[in-house]
Amino acid sequence: MPESIRRRAREDRDEAAPRGRRSDAIENDGGIFRKGFASLTELALSGVQVTACAVDLGSGKVLFSVDDHLSVPTASIGKVLLLIEVAARISARDGAGTGSSGSSFDASRPASRPRPVRPGPGAEALSILNRTANDEIGDSGLWQHLQVPALPVSDLAALIGATSDNLATNVLLRRIGLDTVRARAESLGLRRTLLLDIVREERGPDDAPQLSVGSARELAILFGRLHAGTVVDETTSQLVRGWLSLGTDLSMVAGAFGLDPLAHVGADHGLRLFNKTGTDAGIRSEAGVITGPRGGVSYAVTMRFNDAELSGRLAVLEAMRVLGTDFLEYVY
Repeated sequence: MPESIRRRAREDRDEAAPRGRRSDAIENDGGIFRKGFASLTELALSGVQVTACAVDLGSGKVLFSVDDHLSVPTASIGKVLLLIEVAARISARDGAGTGSSGSSFDASRPASRPRPVRPGPGAEALSILNRTANDEIGDSGLWQHLQVPALPVSDLAALIGATSDNLATNVLLRRIGLDTVRARAESLGLRRTLLLDIVREERGPDDAPQLSVGSARELAILFGRLHAGTVVDETTSQLVRGWLSLGTDLSMVAGAFGLDPLAHVGADHGLRLFNKTGTDAGIRSEAGVITGPRGGVSYAVTMRFNDAELSGRLAVLEAMRVLGTDFLEYVY
């Protein structure tokens, strides 16, 4: 990867190193989210690095923040940037939106020709991509356990949204390219939120030190824009929301919402959720949108901690769920 990007990622990593104390940059708005604030403060005092931000969807007001300007490792959350680029290409080539500045999946078709909106998935969404030996990767995802050697673009995106599928991520990145995803992020005004690399089993000295980095405020605002339909255009935002609503990981903040991890595409007791999580050694991260009868919140939370003992990990997950309980009380 380019040396400038690698250097920037390492500088952000050093800047964000855990300090073992409560941040001075905290907004708590007179007691909103008291339980979550207390829980995160206790973790920060024990040496966990906490970055968090919550934004009211109606007013755009920041409701809660802890070091939300820092760019920290976010594991798989950066895959959302890939999904945005995929969705923008699909909406552009199938005539359903204003689309992408990049090329389409099928470059042989003329780009200047207007195309009508289709009731079903268009040709771009159904373009078939093959997996190769170089794409193979373990950990999260289902495709590695399936026999099918190729899948449509839209199915790969759905696998990423549902299970953070690493193999599907690498196949799409091989086709699209990291530079294109990076350009899309920059066009959205993201300065501290980047997808840095493909998914790798091990990271060497010439590889990016992290899969992705992000700031809590940028991520919370980005997810709020997805909800509002202003990320590229409404069709692009809707596609991304649909893929993310399939997410099966409700082990963190969203664990407080009482939703079925395998089936929460529609409303349940008036609650709607779409989110993306990131998990790595010593990292738990989540960004999402939860809406309910009283309103909605876009949020992002990342924890960096010593993962040597299971008790430390469990404390982090419990604190994230406590914050989720505050979000639930706010919207419900």
